[in-house]
Amino acid sequence: MMLEIAANSIASALAAQEGGAGRVELCTALELGGLTPSHAQVALARDRLRIPLYVLIRPRAGDFLYSELECETMLRDIETCVALGCDGVVLGVLDAEGDVDMPRCRALMAAAGRLGVTFHRAFDLSRDPMRALEDIVELGCERVLTSGAQTSAIEGAALIRDLVTQANGRLTVMPGAGVTVQNIAALAAATGAHEFHASAKRQLPSGMQHRQALLPEMQGGELSSDVDQVRALATVLGTGSAHPPAKQGEAGRG
Repeated sequence: MMLEIAANSIASALAAQEGGAGRVELCTALELGGLTPSHAQVALARDRLRIPLYVLIRPRAGDFLYSELECETMLRDIETCVALGCDGVVLGVLDAEGDVDMPRCRALMAAAGRLGVTFHRAFDLSRDPMRALEDIVELGCERVLTSGAQTSAIEGAALIRDLVTQANGRLTVMPGAGVTVQNIAALAAATGAHEFHASAKRQLPSGMQHRQALLPEMQGGELSSDVDQVRALATVLGTGSAHPPAKQGEAGRG
């Protein structure tokens, strides 16, 4: 069993590690479904984490039909991840018909080189999940992240189980979206999956004393992965004891 945490900050990544996660997917803007973090965030996470670090490659919110300029941006971001010594990247491109865009995905895979590659939830917008899975296997991705084309993985559990069966060990099918300590055991039983993706996030209180009454939406605290939630998820999966907090400046690849 493996627990991956979608970490929207360095603090979230460290909380994931301390709570016992086996891997971090570093991103930003979780409220938009996740976007590519900055160079500095990736570099700091690489310096501080001892567990595998994957970086989300997604240049904007919205659909997964990308322009040439957006694809060039993703290529550059992947090159950054390679240079910084990340363990993997998380990517996905569709064409206008809802199929996996094989030429563009192959270019991104080539840029990733020896890094591990997860195909992200662009998969859930594909018109034919079974065909899309075969395309992703052909690309050489090591896993696909999916909610079973539903709002949450628990709702899409039946399709996820079918995908696990179809994959037959050629790649990992990893359920994600709405995964909590309350449903992860049932999700594992219903799908036969062995890797799970969650954010384990909570809203932190703001430390601001000064408040601007006209702009309440800009004054909330940070949304961050919670050590206790990560630990609870890891405990249910039986993925082992938590990792101690990393010392400042301590580095090491997972």
